[in-house]
Amino acid sequence: MPQDNFLQRKQDILSKQDKSSKQSWDEKIKDLCEKINQKENYYTTSSCSGRVVVMLDKEKKGPCLFKFVSHDLLDFNKFMKDLNKIASFHSVVNNKQLMKNPRDNNNNNLIEKSGEGGYLHNITSKTMMQAREDSRTIKSRTKQDGLIKFKQEPCILHVSCRTLKDAQNLLDKTKLAGWKRSGIISSEKRFIVELNGTEKLEFPLMLKGKILVNEIFLKIVLEKANENLKKSWEKIQKFEKSL
Repeated sequence: MPQDNFLQRKQDILSKQDKSSKQSWDEKIKDLCEKINQKENYYTTSSCSGRVVVMLDKEKKGPCLFKFVSHDLLDFNKFMKDLNKIASFHSVVNNKQLMKNPRDNNNNNLIEKSGEGGYLHNITSKTMMQAREDSRTIKSRTKQDGLIKFKQEPCILHVSCRTLKDAQNLLDKTKLAGWKRSGIISSEKRFIVELNGTEKLEFPLMLKGKILVNEIFLKIVLEKANENLKKSWEKIQKFEKSL
């Protein structure tokens, strides 16, 4: 049976140190997690009440991935100060890279630089086909190394359930509470339910130290992000009351 040692696993998981970057529950979802963990047939494995992050546009996690993280409502003026600090830092880094790899002004040939380690190439000395290939490579590396994005993420919760019936009962309650993107993501060794909110935003924000959008746009985005966070918190409270 897949759940014959469920209580032992629950005890092991809940006794371990929190391995998240924050190393604690978000305050907005803490009461819900504690209420779930008090129930014999359930325990939480990860959670987030919703957040706003400014981060490198990379698929894999790594050092210095996150430039800004907030699980609270955002104040526009404070956010702009933090954003300008991030932009200033990356602008300095980018300028240092450019100083290492200046344009060749002697023959006015077009020279482009990728985002990695100072690799230079002369477009005029290549065939058109090779130039297009290089251009695609540059764009790919620029995305990975120079692009920073804004993300507002919804609440998310993972819950281990003793049986399939327990998992289904939990799903029924979450959907009534407005957690529409929820489902069972594991059912072999254990039944894991992933509960997701739907309110989110994501867009390119900065490239090599240059902010890509104006303040009017950012004000609108932050208002929407705050609105989405409030909706996530309402869903958390509604789900908690249903348990």
